[in-house]
Amino acid sequence: MQATQELYTYEILTKNQTEMIQKAAECLARTFIGVDVAGKWVQEPMVGQLSIAYEDFYAFTKDYLDSTVDQGYCAVALDTDNHVVGVLAGDTNAPEIIGEDVFEGSFYDMNVILHVLEDVDKRFIEDYKRRSGKDISNGDMLHLFMLGVIAEQERHEVIKQLGNRLITKAATQGLKAVVGEATNPKSIRVMEKYHNMKKYQDIEGNHIVHMYKDNSKLQAIPANVADGTYIIIREL
Repeated sequence: MQATQELYTYEILTKNQTEMIQKAAECLARTFIGVDVAGKWVQEPMVGQLSIAYEDFYAFTKDYLDSTVDQGYCAVALDTDNHVVGVLAGDTNAPEIIGEDVFEGSFYDMNVILHVLEDVDKRFIEDYKRRSGKDISNGDMLHLFMLGVIAEQERHEVIKQLGNRLITKAATQGLKAVVGEATNPKSIRVMEKYHNMKKYQDIEGNHIVHMYKDNSKLQAIPANVADGTYIIIREL
């Protein structure tokens, strides 16, 4: 067995790496839409439940990376053939609440996911303001938005290394916290284990969560697969 450091290399993407950005978007889209990795089915529960095509989700992912990569928070894992086998992509933008449908046509169901994310984000923004007395600004926090790993071996090590690079960078740049919307228990477990992120508790001590059983479009997601989308956080 090769040592892990020989299996994969890691880097943070820059704006001019257009081909690598495309490969990163493909990796993320595959893991969200659904892909078999070493005999295990990997899929994001909400995307799996809704009618979302790979091409649409890839375009969404690529747009996100193109618009945020210059912030320096998109890390990739590369195998020995220079294939992208893992991506953790984030940004330092303050959460934005649009409050209405923005996706059309074959990608219409993406609005369901957008509203789930906006629901937990809105409650987090409000609670943060109650605690701190001020709004979240751009550059305050690292928002970890998308994680996808198609590495056949050492998947958890890949997640660990990707996160370490981004969280260390956020800390050195003086950001206050790392925050994310975790849509399934696997994501929560690995982020707890490897990056000390925890389910966020509001000022009353309650988790901020959008329960799938209360959403008519998502209630068919089995509770043993995922029960909801949670805000997770780590103070820096």
